[in-house]
Amino acid sequence: MWKIVFPGLAMIAVTYALARLSFGLFLPDISNSLELSESDSGLVGSTAYLSYSIALLVSAALIKKLGQHKVIVIAGLTAVLGLSGIASAQSYLHLVISMFIAGIGSGLASPALSQAAQSALSKQELDQGNTWINSGTSFGVILTGPIVLLFAEHWRLSYIFFAIIAIGVLYWNYYSIPSRYDQKQAMDQKMNWLSVMNKSKFLLLASLISGISSSIYWTFSRSYITVEYNMTTNESVVFWIIMGVAGIVGGAAGGFIQKLGLAWSYRLLLFLLFISIVLLTVPLNWTHYFSAALFGSSYIFLTGLFIVWATRIFSVLPALGVSLSFLALGIGQALGSFFAGRLIEMTSYPFSFILFAGIGLIGLLFPTEKAADSC
Repeated sequence: MWKIVFPGLAMIAVTYALARLSFGLFLPDISNSLELSESDSGLVGSTAYLSYSIALLVSAALIKKLGQHKVIVIAGLTAVLGLSGIASAQSYLHLVISMFIAGIGSGLASPALSQAAQSALSKQELDQGNTWINSGTSFGVILTGPIVLLFAEHWRLSYIFFAIIAIGVLYWNYYSIPSRYDQKQAMDQKMNWLSVMNKSKFLLLASLISGISSSIYWTFSRSYITVEYNMTTNESVVFWIIMGVAGIVGGAAGGFIQKLGLAWSYRLLLFLLFISIVLLTVPLNWTHYFSAALFGSSYIFLTGLFIVWATRIFSVLPALGVSLSFLALGIGQALGSFFAGRLIEMTSYPFSFILFAGIGLIGLLFPTEKAADSC
């Protein structure tokens, strides 16, 4: 199992944490260098989510045509190009284009890796394998923290280093993920889109709402604690590292879901996500760090749960279910990031974070067990 999990985990770390989510960590320094407003920053962040969503939209078709191995390679290449572009960005437009390219890899990697896991792992290993691969986001988040401390305000050097890491991970996946596991049954299967959407409707709604609610935290949490609470760079980086370390427990989501059940796991995680966002508005240092720990763990757990939910609905072509779920998540994050920046400018950080936390609770209205039993 680990021959698939380790390189897959590393690819998720690169495409999600380094190429897309690290923007929130470096946002204060990037904004100062390129003179970006809050609205500009929100638009740049939403651009990466937009390309992520587009990639998810076409990922299942690409996997059926090219196979998961080639799609994983393409994901790695876009991460390398995007990170290199961010490192050399000299203008707002240059940054937007680079972020767009960087976001593509994450949209291709998750579906392709879920298909590789479905083909290579046993039924007993599948849930745990998928959720451990998904936890790569946390390992990437942990990596970005010390780099910020080492390079301080030299964010360009950080992104150059990220690009070098991405090249190494691309090489690792190229030689480690076996292409022979492409499923011919999945390749030849014709999809009834009406049936597909009907089976996955609650999964898609849950993913969309979770994406909207979590977007403000990924994009603006570090800006919030530095602007509102005057946290130093080191303190805010520790905040970010705690978020990543806590997310590692998300790798255990597969076993957790099997014991507690999909429905109860989903509702518990959604409520914890709500609490984590609200806690950031409490003006006490310990609550900010606790918020980071709670958000990191609940978010990775929740996205791992979406992968498990999707693979149970679409047992033959899990890449399709993961693509649709993460597409809805990405659309929610793109919309959320864009409107969060504008809302913060119009109102305040605390009001905006509490509002976005409340939006997440809408997800409690969606059933899960019925959808999962239909697979």
